[in-house]
Amino acid sequence: MRTLEILLSFRWILKSRDREAYYQVKEALASGDEKKFLMEKMGYQVLVNPYMIKVEKMPAVPENWMGILEFREPIEYVFFCIVLMFLEDKEAQEQFVLSELTEFVQSQYEKEQIDWTVYRYRRHMIKVMKYCVSCGILNVDDGSEEGFAKDDTSEVLYENTGVSRYFMKNFTQDIMGYTTPKDFEKEEWIDVNEDRGIVRRQRVYRKLLMSMGMYKSIDAEEDFAYVRNYRNMIQGELAELFDCELQVHKSSAYLVLGPDCRLGRCFPEENTLSDIVLLINQIIQERVCAGRITVPLDEQICIPKEMLRGIVDECKERFGHGLNKTYREMTFAEFYREVSAYMEELCLIETEHDDVKIKPVAGKILGKYPDDFMKDV
Repeated sequence: MRTLEILLSFRWILKSRDREAYYQVKEALASGDEKKFLMEKMGYQVLVNPYMIKVEKMPAVPENWMGILEFREPIEYVFFCIVLMFLEDKEAQEQFVLSELTEFVQSQYEKEQIDWTVYRYRRHMIKVMKYCVSCGILNVDDGSEEGFAKDDTSEVLYENTGVSRYFMKNFTQDIMGYTTPKDFEKEEWIDVNEDRGIVRRQRVYRKLLMSMGMYKSIDAEEDFAYVRNYRNMIQGELAELFDCELQVHKSSAYLVLGPDCRLGRCFPEENTLSDIVLLINQIIQERVCAGRITVPLDEQICIPKEMLRGIVDECKERFGHGLNKTYREMTFAEFYREVSAYMEELCLIETEHDDVKIKPVAGKILGKYPDDFMKDV
C-alpha cells in the first residue's frame, strides 16, 4: 500500500504491531509531499511519536459508518471513555488487572449503578475490552475476557501500550458545551479564513475521499460547484497519489478506485451483502426504466419504506438461489433487516420517517447474474 493509503485507511500505525509499516510511513512523511497534501488539501494534522503515527481524521459531515462499528449501545461508548480516563494515569507497559478497571468504571458511571453480577453489563464491558486489545490500546498478558463473561470474579492481566492518550482528537476549543455534530464541524475550521476558500476545498477533498459519493444539495451547492469547476485539477492531483478516477455527473460526484488502490473501505466489498445490494440496484434501475419509480431533479429517489421492502423481497425471490446458505435460509423479515441495515450503514439509503431516500449511487453501479446462470434456474 502507498503511504497515503495506509494513513487514510487505518486509525494509526503502531510501531509495536507493525514496525515495517511504521518506518516506511515515517520515512515517506519526511519528504513532505504526503504531509503537505494532508494538511493543505484535507486540513488534517499528522502525529508522529516513538509509539505511533496517526492522521487526525475528521469527516466533512458525520455519517453512519463512522462510529465504532463493534459498539451497538451508548453504554459501550461510555465504558470506553471511562477506560481511556483510567489509562491516563498509567504508564506505557504498566500492568493492571481487570477488577481494578471494573471498580473504576463502577465509581465513574453516573447514570445507573453498575452491578457486574448482571451479565448484560459484563457483556458490554467485554466488547469494550476486546476492542481496546484489537486496536492496540491494551495487550493481554494473562487470562481471557471469556472468563469474565462466565464469572464476574474472573481476572485478566492487561498491559497498557501507552497509545490510549492519542485515541481522542485534540480539540483547540472547550467542547463541554457541544450538543450536536454541527458544533464539532464549526470547531474544525475555527481559525481558518473561510473567505479564502480553504474551508470549501478541504470539505470537498474530505467528501471525495471519505464518503460514498458527493451529492449536490442546497447546503452543498458551493462545494459541488467547486468540484465541477476544478474537476481536471482535482483528478490530476488525486491520480498522482492514488489509482483512481474522479467521475462527475449532473448532481453527484464519485471517486472510483482502480484495482491497485487500497484506500479504506469501499463499495462493493467482497461479501454477500454487497452482492445483494448490487442486485437490488438492478431491480431499482429496472423499475426506473419501466416508469414505476420516478427520478427527481436532484436524482435522490424517495420511496415509501414498503416499496423498498418489496424491492428487497423481490431480490430474494428472484436471485436467492445464487446466494450462500445463510441468506437463502433467512426469512424475508430477517433478510430485509440485514440488507437495509447494511445499506443504511454505508449511506446507500437514508431513512426519513415512513420514507426511504435512495442515493444516486444506486444508478451508478449494479450487478447481474450471467444469462446462462439464470437459464439454469
